[in-house]
Order: sequence, then structure tokens, then C-alpha cells
Amino acid sequence: MIYTREQIAAAVKAKGYLYFAGAKDYDVNIIGVRNSDTGKTVTNLFDDKLTISYRVDGKWFYHEWDATTEPGKKGVTQYHNANGVARLVPNQYRGVYAISMHQGKYQAVCQRLGDVTVWRDKNKNMTFDEVITDTGMFGINIHKAGTVSSFVENWSEGCQVFKRVKDFNEFMVIANRAKEIHGNHFTYTLLESKDIN
Repeated sequence: MIYTREQIAAAVKAKGYLYFAGAKDYDVNIIGVRNSDTGKTVTNLFDDKLTISYRVDGKWFYHEWDATTEPGKKGVTQYHNANGVARLVPNQYRGVYAISMHQGKYQAVCQRLGDVTVWRDKNKNMTFDEVITDTGMFGINIHKAGTVSSFVENWSEGCQVFKRVKDFNEFMVIANRAKEIHGNHFTYTLLESKDIN
């Protein structure tokens, strides 16, 4: 599915979340869209979207990339947290993210400044449970997979992950520009595709 900036903005506002349209350039809206059509099945595919929208000199810019907002097969069956694999609960996480090192390896947009809420699932049955929630600092980062990845596997155990490195690099150029103007704090909003008209 390909969305327009206007569709994304309308969905954000309809949920009662803030959509940034500040007077300064690069007041970015980082918004993920989880594919509702797959239900609670672990698809192991990059079948979600990551988007960013912002204004420069009064003109809107919008980018949309293939990604996952959910753990993959290996993440679900071989998770490292004793409470179960994490799956981010759709919400707006205000000012929770900052540009930092993902696993000490490279710059990404990382959960550093506040809590997020995830569902925890530990039965490894390839269906996501939405019963047990957990709120805290879990390193639910926005990062990259391989050069062009076909399957999610353990690229995500709850992180929001770009399918293609080149897309992630484009995203990070924009994020770093926003950091220069607004400081190192970002909001991440996760929607479901059923929220978008």
C-alpha cells in the first residue's frame, strides 16, 4: 500500500495524536504503519511502512519505505528477553527517541529518552498475543536490516526496521538535519493500516 502525506496526517490527528507542522524546517513526523490485513500472524515479511513528513521553506515533503514494525520468525522463536518477544503497541511515543548508537554499531533513531509499551509473547506459536503488556526502556529502536532483506527473522525483536539500507540512510540524513535544528529528541507514532482512509 502506498499512502499520501495527507492520509497519514489525517489518521494521526483522528487518533488524537500531535502532527507536527512547526514554523521551523524539518519538524519531522516519524510514523510507522502496521499492516492490519495480516492480523496476528507472524508473516516474517517487511510488509509494513515507515514514513517521515516535514516542511522546508513552507513546502511539505513525504517519504515512505518498506519496513517491519513486528518481530520476525527467529525473533519470535529465539527471543532474548525472558518475558517474551516484544511487539510495539500502536501509540504516539512523544520525545522518547534520540539519534544514538544501535547496539554500539551505527547511528540509528533509538529509544533513549522515555518508555514505550509493548506486548510480550513467549509461546512461540507464530501468532502474536495481545494480552500481556510491558512498559519500560527496551531498546525498541528504528534501524536497518541487511542491504536488501527478504525476511525479518531476528532483525527485529520489537524494533522498527527498514528493509533496505539505502532507505534507512535516506531517513537518517533527514533525522540528522532535524536534530541540528530541533535538538536530539524525536517522537515516534505507530498506526495500523486500518486507521487510514
